[in-house]
Amino acid sequence: MSRRIRIVCDNTAGALAGTLGEHGFAAHIEADGSSILFDTGGGHTLLHNAQRMNLDLRAVGEVVLSHGHYDHAGGLWPLLQSTGGKRVLAHPKVFTRRYSLREGVCRSVGIPYPEEFLAGMGASFSYSEDFREITPGIYLTGEVPRVTPFEEGDRGLFCDEEGCHPDPVPDDQSLVVKTGKGLLLLLGCCHAGVINTVEHARQKSGEERVYAVIGGCHLSFCSQPQIDETVRTLKRYGVKKICAGHCTGFEASARLSREFPASFRPAQVGYTIEW
Repeated sequence: MSRRIRIVCDNTAGALAGTLGEHGFAAHIEADGSSILFDTGGGHTLLHNAQRMNLDLRAVGEVVLSHGHYDHAGGLWPLLQSTGGKRVLAHPKVFTRRYSLREGVCRSVGIPYPEEFLAGMGASFSYSEDFREITPGIYLTGEVPRVTPFEEGDRGLFCDEEGCHPDPVPDDQSLVVKTGKGLLLLLGCCHAGVINTVEHARQKSGEERVYAVIGGCHLSFCSQPQIDETVRTLKRYGVKKICAGHCTGFEASARLSREFPASFRPAQVGYTIEW
């Protein structure tokens, strides 16, 4: 049985000719007959890249939303238009109103479609903030406790246009895969913090070994002390593969590449990992 993860949407396209990059993230998980789509990108490249990768999205049984931002849920409408109804796993607060305020410019960054509209298109939402098993050996973290003193998150996100109410993105969640080599974590943006997420996964799964961390680490908007401590802790875990993309940021990705020369790979469109 095939067990693999393939990056379908990311900010950059890899070596697979004909694929496109966009600001967004999506990955396809194939494991023991199950077909899962983790996030849907921003809506511009999901269908195109899936076709180029010979990936049949009609076979996807469940869609997981890592959190309620446009660059992760924007492809949900095109997906439903193309394939029909899907079961969508998400946190209860995924449709929270969201704004980004940077350099005095405010813009809406939440899911661009109302829940009722997507439900009318065939989305069947399954909400939970708990750690839950999706298919044997694959779990969704649910809401991640914020316990590390150094992971302060992105201070440019708000729940109002005036920038008065910070948005800690409580709905942020990641996918956890139990492998024979340890845990494989698939991150959307990881607003909860990479180390908070890893610790939560270790506690809930009962597996202490961390084999791989893949996806968006959201370090491009974080402080240098947070990046420093994240690197130190990942080294302590003995992570074998770090495949960063999307919101990790160029400088943080370069740092991870230097610190983990034998383990780091960019998680570009087309990147595949098997276990």
